[in-house]
Amino acid sequence: MRTDTGQIVHLADYRPTDFILERVDLTFELDPTATRLEARLIFHRRDGADPKAPLVLDGDELTLAELRLDQNELPPAQFDVTPDSLVIRDLPEAAPFEVTVITIINPEANGQLMGLYRTNGVYCTQCEAEGFRRITYFPDRPDVLAPYTVTIIADKATNPVLLSNGNFLGGGNYDEGRHFAAWFDPFPKPSYLFALVAGDLGIVEDTFTTMSGREVALKIYVEHGKEPRAAYAMDALKRSMRWDEERFGREYDLDIFMIVAVSDFNMGAMENKGLNVFNDKYVLADPETATDQDYANIEAIIAHEYFHNWTGNRITCRDWFQLCLKEGLTVYRDHEFSADQRSRAVKRIAEVRHLKSEQFPEDAGPLAHPVRPTTYREINNFYTTTVYEKGSEVTRMIATILGRDRFKQGMDLYFERHDGDAATVEDFVACFAEVSGRDLTQFSRWYHQAGTPMVTASAEYDAASRSFVLTLEQNVPPTPGQSVKEPMHIPLSFALILDNGSIGEPSSITGGEVTDDVLHLTERHQTFTFSGIGARPVLSLNRGFSAPINLDFRQTPADLAHIARHDSDLFARWQALTDLALPNLLQAARDARDGKEISCDPAFLTALLEVAGDGNLEPAFRAQALALPSEADIARELGGNNDPDAIHAGRQAILAHLAREGAATFEALFASMRTEGAFTPDAASAGRRALRNSALSYLSYLDGGVARAADAFASADNMTDMTQALTVLAHRFPGEAATANALGAFLKRFDDNPLVLDKWFSIQATIPGVATLARVRALMEDPHFVATNPNRVRALIGTFAFANPTGFNRKDGEGYRFLARQILAIDPRNPQLAARILTSMRSWRSLEPARAEHARTALGEISAAASLSTDVRDIVERMIQD
Repeated sequence: MRTDTGQIVHLADYRPTDFILERVDLTFELDPTATRLEARLIFHRRDGADPKAPLVLDGDELTLAELRLDQNELPPAQFDVTPDSLVIRDLPEAAPFEVTVITIINPEANGQLMGLYRTNGVYCTQCEAEGFRRITYFPDRPDVLAPYTVTIIADKATNPVLLSNGNFLGGGNYDEGRHFAAWFDPFPKPSYLFALVAGDLGIVEDTFTTMSGREVALKIYVEHGKEPRAAYAMDALKRSMRWDEERFGREYDLDIFMIVAVSDFNMGAMENKGLNVFNDKYVLADPETATDQDYANIEAIIAHEYFHNWTGNRITCRDWFQLCLKEGLTVYRDHEFSADQRSRAVKRIAEVRHLKSEQFPEDAGPLAHPVRPTTYREINNFYTTTVYEKGSEVTRMIATILGRDRFKQGMDLYFERHDGDAATVEDFVACFAEVSGRDLTQFSRWYHQAGTPMVTASAEYDAASRSFVLTLEQNVPPTPGQSVKEPMHIPLSFALILDNGSIGEPSSITGGEVTDDVLHLTERHQTFTFSGIGARPVLSLNRGFSAPINLDFRQTPADLAHIARHDSDLFARWQALTDLALPNLLQAARDARDGKEISCDPAFLTALLEVAGDGNLEPAFRAQALALPSEADIARELGGNNDPDAIHAGRQAILAHLAREGAATFEALFASMRTEGAFTPDAASAGRRALRNSALSYLSYLDGGVARAADAFASADNMTDMTQALTVLAHRFPGEAATANALGAFLKRFDDNPLVLDKWFSIQATIPGVATLARVRALMEDPHFVATNPNRVRALIGTFAFANPTGFNRKDGEGYRFLARQILAIDPRNPQLAARILTSMRSWRSLEPARAEHARTALGEISAAASLSTDVRDIVERMIQD
């Protein structure tokens, strides 16, 4: 593991390589502890490059076994080599030349799970962002593209499956006991998209016929015996392929598309060209072991990685600063796919919940950075919700500003113009500017300025002039490295809702650009006047969350209730209910802190219960409405000096109020939303289960709650209902015998299924209260907990730190000290995992002073450690800097 402090990389310093890589030929002789790789690389010097410039190749903990130039052994005086770099001098100035690099690597010992590693008898690679340099010395950067030919030689008995990118060239016996397979990827790609998998795996096969009539072989590889659990992933893949053809005109380009599911994987999945490697939790599913959310995640992530074939692979990034160009854009594409497959409104609500719970705190804390950063120390730390989720929102805003047709034209131009390129954000935006004739310079500040804009709104109706006046002000708060911000172009979807629920149509709108139902806020202060409005309307603003902003618009409970009842935009109805709930939750937290009695506004209760009982609304939407803002949401809205115990107590009191007021409604929903017949993961059935389980959660606050939850657990015939009942028991009644019995029964039934046991760990890790830390420590000693498996660590330690506000943020600071020790233990073997879990402390400054001081001390303990990876040091230093 590298333990240097890392060099700061600057976007402004980008320059192309001195050499162009023409082709790559790799020959692997696989061995668990001594894999031999011969890499033959053909280069030529770039026109205009320094004729004396040396060839500089990246490495990471490598040992050079042999080096040849045009098949002649290179004398030591002609090169310099370290574990992290190979520099070759005195190269031909004009003609192409071949460099042959031979390295010996140890996959079995590679606990970082980057580069080539071996897990559970399977060889696997993960090369994004800079993992290929752990395999061989190479120009390991995304703007170096070349076609690859790969030959894999391995023991035939233990590795009957030999896979790499591209199309299969052939294979056969090699020598006694070994065989080989050769693959060719004709599409030039960067090294981060290289993939190799070898081992003994089961296979699920199918075919897909493209829109031009080509037949593509589809193969999903899993552990033997798990093949039936890959059926939904295969179905999701075929639907993704068809959708990308219909929506974006993108056809798959190789003869074969493969997915491999592995259990030890740092990421969710990886889009390697033609050979996607997945964390098995995003491939394997059946009704007994997977929840509705698992099915939705599999569908979305299968789609995401497949969509990368064009937005990421065929067009890749010029440099890692452009990461949002592939990730944010592809998240937008997978969001649109899921919206078309399921409920667009419910999907949008889920997206915004995630954005606000994860990205907004990132934007407001010490780890804030632009969608396209300008500097980084460790690129692995920029695989963030800002790059992914806010990057998606920026793409969505382009679609909102241009409209669907112009957006499609811009995407078509992007695909046509940059196919085979390593592109930039500027390249992407220019395509939309060209097809629309718009100047998108101001809009591009969304890529360059960190922070969540605050838009303050005030409105006034003048009956005499029949006009409605809306005044808007925008402000982007200071963030690390950016103290001064310029006004953004913020597209705000709106509607004027009249008393009868219809949409008011003004005769004219002045004060700025308005296109269809979108106001374009481009100045710091802007006033829009809507003329010809015969009666005071209720303004619904930022409908569909058309811009990722904080909106300060002090509407009355009556106006919010009117939106919740009448807006045709279901997202806006949900947002109105949320805006009704938040003042009650914020006041409840303050009252709990001060020891006061907690009350609840009847208007909020009435509006929410009215929606809950409205049979004209889809069950999934009603379930979302009943899921009040989380404790993290409340903490974010409070802004600072937060007491997690008071927030929890206040929210629990509001939930209890709702349960008592809506007892009859929840009883009826719990009875009527039962799904009959065999389990199916379709959106309608999932929505019914979600609403029924929401009702169960509320009913747990009433007499008989523990018995009802225990009965629900015992009678559950699918994983969704079972885990929800178990969660209610564990979180509401942790000390009851029924809870202990249910936890024991769950473990006994699923003790041979690691993915299901992750749920068992997570449910217990999120039990509120100070006692949970002791439970987490005990669970770490459980034989089912495997400290080297990222999924297990995330399920227990990560979930505790990220998702248990009261258990983790103990007054005595022991939760922070526990995490500090875990980070220091995880870091030597898996720096990426350690750094990502450490980001759970990103909002420590918003805590009340005593807790904040404990958090600072724990972070200082990490920072003072003698040996830290670049990944962890980068995160901890950014979090504690003043």
